Amino acid sequence: MPEIVFKGKEYVYNHHLTVPYRPLLPQTDKGSGPADLGGNLIVQGDNLHALKSLLPRYAGAVDLVFIDPPYNTGNEGWCYNDNVNSPIMREWLSSNPVDGEDLLRHDKWLCLMWPRLVLLRELLSERGSLWMTLDDNEVHRARLMIDEIFGEEAFIASVIWQKNFLPKNTTQYFSEDHDYLLVVAKDREFWRPRLLERTADMEARYSNPDNDPRGPWTSGDLSARNFYGEGTYPITAPSGRVISGPPPGTFWRVRKDKFLQMDADGRIWWGEGGNNQPRIKRYLSEVKQGRVPQTLWFYEDVGHTQDAKKTLLEMGVLQNEESTITPKPVALIERVLDIGADENALILDSFAGSGTTAHAVLKANAKDGGSRRFILVECEDYADRLTAERVRRAIKGYAWVGTQRETLLEEKITLTQFRKAAEWLQKVEAIKAREGHSETGGDLMDQAAAPPVRRFERIETKIEDGVLRVEGVKRVSQMTEGLGGEFTYCTLGEPLELEQLLSGQNLPAFEALGAWLFHTATGGTLAPLPSAAPEWYLGEAADRHVWLIYRPELHFLKSPEAALTLPRAQRLRDWGRDFDAKRQQHKRHLVFAPAKYLSNRQLADHGIDYAPLPFALYREG
Repeated sequence: MPEIVFKGKEYVYNHHLTVPYRPLLPQTDKGSGPADLGGNLIVQGDNLHALKSLLPRYAGAVDLVFIDPPYNTGNEGWCYNDNVNSPIMREWLSSNPVDGEDLLRHDKWLCLMWPRLVLLRELLSERGSLWMTLDDNEVHRARLMIDEIFGEEAFIASVIWQKNFLPKNTTQYFSEDHDYLLVVAKDREFWRPRLLERTADMEARYSNPDNDPRGPWTSGDLSARNFYGEGTYPITAPSGRVISGPPPGTFWRVRKDKFLQMDADGRIWWGEGGNNQPRIKRYLSEVKQGRVPQTLWFYEDVGHTQDAKKTLLEMGVLQNEESTITPKPVALIERVLDIGADENALILDSFAGSGTTAHAVLKANAKDGGSRRFILVECEDYADRLTAERVRRAIKGYAWVGTQRETLLEEKITLTQFRKAAEWLQKVEAIKAREGHSETGGDLMDQAAAPPVRRFERIETKIEDGVLRVEGVKRVSQMTEGLGGEFTYCTLGEPLELEQLLSGQNLPAFEALGAWLFHTATGGTLAPLPSAAPEWYLGEAADRHVWLIYRPELHFLKSPEAALTLPRAQRLRDWGRDFDAKRQQHKRHLVFAPAKYLSNRQLADHGIDYAPLPFALYREG
């Protein structure tokens, strides 16, 4: 398999391993509902560090990743600021932000994305999938990078999303009307797309003109172009007409004996008179109860960029300084969830932006009563005032004041119609008169009649792209009902580093240190503790119970109370025996502690593996 080569790859190839673990710190005043690190999360901080922080709880647990990273157009002004310890990286840092004049911007973008994609893969479950939006600037490089990280066989599809509903006539070459949505599976042997709901048009194709007891049906061609030896034979219609064979160059889809069986069973349609070319009846009850996803998504189905910006304006969360952001429409991510996430899925967006992914998850749950969860990560300072605020308003509801438009006339103007300009002007004036906005002094109105009620504040007339459009415009104010739900807002704590632990300064909380030690020791994630779990118990791995004797207090760590003693070993052994006996299994114990007062033989007798914490310097004597 070909490998992608870029400047700095050798420094970022394993950079995810050197990123320090930083605990998640709930900010109770910024969330909605009680703090819960196992529920919906919005994390403010560098997304590379945040992804590392999520590993202890969510490694292998995320069902769907949706990301909308920088497109690297040269006009975004994004910065490469990963703390990679190399001269070349420090040189790059001196030339931020990345713009169109930066000859290494593609290399920097790949350096940005590589370690993040590696961590995202670790977070994905075996049945999970990753969805990434891009445009032509980086989509080809992204494909090569994904092939190398996930494996070439993991690639599923490249979806075309129509992001604009009108062409940009000011462009120099082509109007760029679409973006890409790359779909990648963690393991395509396990991942399967969910079927989309059938459309009304699809249902309308089925009818039952012959009152078939099997219900509505549609007909399909009995002939095909694929040759096989038994594909030509004469057929006699119910009317008595003999059909010598299929149309020239084609063959019957089924053998003669199969055809006669289907005809006897009423599965062949001959037309109302029984004299038409035979067709196969395909019943609505026998087709898939949904439709297979396609790779071409039109804005009528999933929205466009103007829809996305309009939603933010209606919710009142978009500030002037954020007017340049390009959010994705909620309907687009709803389609992603429909295909890639079931009702209990965990969805992660590590380039959260305005929080559209959370909004889509909340809408999906409100629609079908699901229990989907979201994790958003946003590094910008608007994480609270824009990202989280949008989610708060989506949860609780919001009042908005906006402009409502109603199309009163829409006609395409051709050259022939242009010659009848006077007639079109009369039509426009008639509409204005009807709506109480006549500019002719009422010439077109019955002067004796009561003046019409004004439904709109003004009537706008414009011609765009050869289309005459008359719209009624008014300001409206309404309350949008909340979708319900909760989330916890988090920041990233100080990195957990060996030097920090040895110094005794800024010691991490028990939960933070425990989560990281559990993950690094077992490769697993913390599960909810059993009821009446004893003190110091972290959780259960596949082959052992894990314990941590620790308090973030220097005097405790220096004291004999922090040591693994014989009585303590006996207690955890006895608890483990009782706990495991109920499930007819036996597991050893892994104990992290600053010190131990047991011999290796005593440890073995109690089924304990001891892992010393770097606190020996704390102990007196």
